Amino acid sequence: MSSLFDLPPLPQVPVMGSDDTFPVRRIFCVGRNYAAHAAEMGVEVDREAPFYFTKTPWAICHTGSTIPYPLETQNYHYEMEFVVAIGKPAFRVGADAAMGAVFGYACGLDMTRRDLQLAAREKQRPWDLGKDVEDSAIIAPISPAQGFDIAGQRIALSVNGEVKQDAHLTDLIWSVPEIIAHLSRFYHLQPGDLIYTGTPAGVGPVVAGDVIEGTIDGLAPVTLTLEAPE
Repeated sequence: MSSLFDLPPLPQVPVMGSDDTFPVRRIFCVGRNYAAHAAEMGVEVDREAPFYFTKTPWAICHTGSTIPYPLETQNYHYEMEFVVAIGKPAFRVGADAAMGAVFGYACGLDMTRRDLQLAAREKQRPWDLGKDVEDSAIIAPISPAQGFDIAGQRIALSVNGEVKQDAHLTDLIWSVPEIIAHLSRFYHLQPGDLIYTGTPAGVGPVVAGDVIEGTIDGLAPVTLTLEAPE
């Protein structure tokens, strides 16, 4: 048998200080992982366990890109995120061993069609149309884990030079090892998986012409420019 058509190769993310690239297998995103963000969205934090939504690998978009304002939304939001890149298999690991699966870290943006997300939430439907959007998982080059220790690094985002989000990684409700350990109970985590760990308070809309920049101390920044819709 032969395939009817060829699929494009998996998206690749550059690795800092290397000619190697990181092929993206899956994208997991943690919801409501900063208390202040949950509050601004009008919901309670679930402290019993983290929860997730996913994006396809084809949502990956490289930092520095200029993309059209997306389809069928009037309320497109930025969400700045700390991204964890998995480099080794992890299945039913404890939090004490979870960090051994980490390849590296990156700055990322989880762009969201907020009006579609909220409409789905109101009807208790999945968030796919709001979250799994083409070019909505923007990512900077990945920094290898051995050169970055998670501490109280500042995580921030600006739109056209004006700071909109400003927090620290210590504000995460669920830590990176806790997230990996929990996810590994439900999935066989594999090299190529990315975990977007949640966004701080201060999310908001952007329009065509806006320039977004996200930073985390010690990592390469992520930038995105929006242009007129198609």
